[in-house]
Amino acid sequence: MIFTLSASLSFADSFDVLIRNGTIYDGNGGEGKRVDLGMRGDKIVAIGSLQDSSAKTEIDASGLAVAPGFINMLSWAADTLLADGHSQSDIRQGVTLEIFGEGLSMGPLNDAMKKEMVEQQGDVKFDIRWTKLSEYLNYVTRKGVSTNAASFVGATTVRIHVLGYADRAPSTTELEAMKALVRQAMKEGALGVGTSLIYAPASFAKTEELIELARVAGDYGGIYISHIRGEGASLLEAVDELIQISREAKVPAEIYHLKAAGSPNWQKMDAVIQKVEAAQKEGLRITADMYLYAAVPLD
Repeated sequence: MIFTLSASLSFADSFDVLIRNGTIYDGNGGEGKRVDLGMRGDKIVAIGSLQDSSAKTEIDASGLAVAPGFINMLSWAADTLLADGHSQSDIRQGVTLEIFGEGLSMGPLNDAMKKEMVEQQGDVKFDIRWTKLSEYLNYVTRKGVSTNAASFVGATTVRIHVLGYADRAPSTTELEAMKALVRQAMKEGALGVGTSLIYAPASFAKTEELIELARVAGDYGGIYISHIRGEGASLLEAVDELIQISREAKVPAEIYHLKAAGSPNWQKMDAVIQKVEAAQKEGLRITADMYLYAAVPLD
């Protein structure tokens, strides 16, 4: 559940939840403010000095931050949440939204893909009672999960659905079938198309194929998000490809975990940022996310 800030500061006497003495960060990038926060139901209805108010539940947040829920942009909890929906490892860090779909998504599936998914299960065992991506999201919600969940439709999943693991371009008919799968997923709530082009069979996809799939996502307000084709020696070319896809498909694009892998490539980050900023000045909506930890250097 994600709580949204109400524009109205209603300082009534009683709340369902009252959080006192915390440092509140509203998500807009400003300095935190040490004030109280009152809630009724799942809405924040008052922020300010509420020392004379009461609530059914009162929390002393002295020395702690109070902030909107964090978004895990690249979650791989799609299967583990089926086994344990409590999501303790993430929700205790403030994550309230898990987003899946880095190339692979939990749908759309065909019979062969379902069989393979069962055969590849490790410690986490689960029945596959869905076919479409929307059916998976509904299924995990019905089972019960602490966080919100959303997903991109994986371009790798769509490719396997139609082409299997073949290292070739799709025919016109096959490409139309892939686009139809993306269209269906978008109509049913997918966030866009996700790719992981550094891994096979995703790496078999040519730029033109990705443009076609991204264009379908854009028709429904979705975005293109990508673990780009190279993060080391070919980093600059990979960023150029993402920008080209955004430009030609007329769709916003996001770079998953932006980085330069390997110390010989670290100096390329300035050029990457320049490319992204130039694309933004052109009018393209190019964004990126990053790891929240220091990776071990690769020499």
